[in-house]
Amino acid sequence: MTMKNAGLFGVAVSAAALLAGLGAPSLAAAQQTPYEMINAAAASSDITTTPLRGGVVLLQGSGGNMVAMPGPDGLLMVDDGISLSKAKVEAKLHDIQPTGIKYAVNTHWHWDHTDGNVWVHDDGATIIAQANTAKHLGETIRVVEWGHTFTPLPAGGRAALLVAKEKTLPYGTDVLRLRAYMPSHTDGDLSAYFTKADVLLTGDTYWNGLYPFIDYVAGGSIDGMIAAANANIAMAGEKTIVVPGHGPLGDRASLIEYRDMLVTIRANVAALKKQGKTLEETIAAQPTAAFDAKWGQMIISPALFTTLVYRGV
Repeated sequence: MTMKNAGLFGVAVSAAALLAGLGAPSLAAAQQTPYEMINAAAASSDITTTPLRGGVVLLQGSGGNMVAMPGPDGLLMVDDGISLSKAKVEAKLHDIQPTGIKYAVNTHWHWDHTDGNVWVHDDGATIIAQANTAKHLGETIRVVEWGHTFTPLPAGGRAALLVAKEKTLPYGTDVLRLRAYMPSHTDGDLSAYFTKADVLLTGDTYWNGLYPFIDYVAGGSIDGMIAAANANIAMAGEKTIVVPGHGPLGDRASLIEYRDMLVTIRANVAALKKQGKTLEETIAAQPTAAFDAKWGQMIISPALFTTLVYRGV
């Protein structure tokens, strides 16, 4: 599961420093892993809420984007963030509806989307996920780019309700449609679409204004990311509010722009690799240069994204 690129960890450290709002990493920050810096950012950040449509509320400030929607038996959540933010997230959820959590959907297994599983389960939530996500949350997995080995969550923090291909969940005034992607960001990604509110959550198959991470250890690939981007475009209408895994709200046009970026960079990297270029030579050729000003300024650097694409072509 380890990666061959010796420079990859250093690239990820610099990227995570940007995520944490630190700019160039200080000596102390450079001694932290990206996982530690991201957790520190979550611990110090406020949780913000943004009403979307049809009662759906966006929560930001604890890892990946989350949403919550009130219903007759409590809240329905999609993703639950990093557990260090528990008290702040709970306070915001109480403001939305003070009756606890009925369901919590995991869009994939990464801790910045699922680390709250244990406490939301203790609050009474039934956790819903694709089968591979539930499996990964019960495994020990080393993610080199984050500098961390993830250990199994307690059984209660893993999904009790699994989605094979598609599931509809009537709740409150809406119907949530869950669909499993083919392996893309990971091999366990789900989209979540509030059909009446017309709000689509893509998980980490879509990062708005950011190069995405691709988890090859857990079955992800650049080709799968492109396929997922096309699936998201097909699901979104002209008025759909699109909630990415990371970054600001998007729409169908921004999904198309993101897909086109992935396709172009994949083609650029594949052409260089076909010429016999090494990874280092490919990075030096700057195959992402046309997109770096918009997409390469936070979290995943151009060099790291080139590395991830190179691995998959």
